[in-house]
Amino acid sequence: MDLLEAIRTRKSIRLFKSDPVSREQIEEILQLAIRAPSAINLQPWEFYIVMGEEKARLSRRLVKLYREKQISCSPGNVKPLSAEFNKRGVESFILMNPYLEKMGMDFNRFINEGSCNFYGAPTAVIMCLDNAFSEARLVDIGIALGYFVLVAHNFGLSTCPIGLINAYEDDIKEILNIPDNKNVVIGLALGYRDDSAPINEFTSPRDDVNNFVHWID
Repeated sequence: MDLLEAIRTRKSIRLFKSDPVSREQIEEILQLAIRAPSAINLQPWEFYIVMGEEKARLSRRLVKLYREKQISCSPGNVKPLSAEFNKRGVESFILMNPYLEKMGMDFNRFINEGSCNFYGAPTAVIMCLDNAFSEARLVDIGIALGYFVLVAHNFGLSTCPIGLINAYEDDIKEILNIPDNKNVVIGLALGYRDDSAPINEFTSPRDDVNNFVHWID
């Protein structure tokens, strides 16, 4: 698969098969993902790869915490979003919901509990940043994440970035023995897509590029 095809065809998957991903394949993905650029070549990213029973234990704990605390997925905005931004989120909900209705699933429960369960993926990737770095280095984490999802797609694996887990950072650090000086930035579900699940037919739309670009000649 060439790069342009990977960019055009990669999408987030929200139900996975239980088939495990080999450690060797994950290591190969990581070797390529860390080719991502970073400021002054600091390479500030850290990856915690959670597999097997430890991943199942993590998922059970996070789903339990969600049911207790009811902290839901959100864009995490500091100020109210503009009508233009809100429109994109509403559009995604409207377009995704029919696929969930086919499965008899409630949107909020599916997205929130699914996020905490990494949508059933056999591998959870937790990306962290040492708290010695400023928030500016979150950019580097994002670039590495972009490399990771494209490389995984090239290898026939599927992914879904999971932002909700950040709300349960302290619990995740306790469960996985992540040091206190590491900040949990984002999670990632990694595995093989379940093609029998209607939700995986859904592809989120993209707005016209001219709505994002400001030309300065």
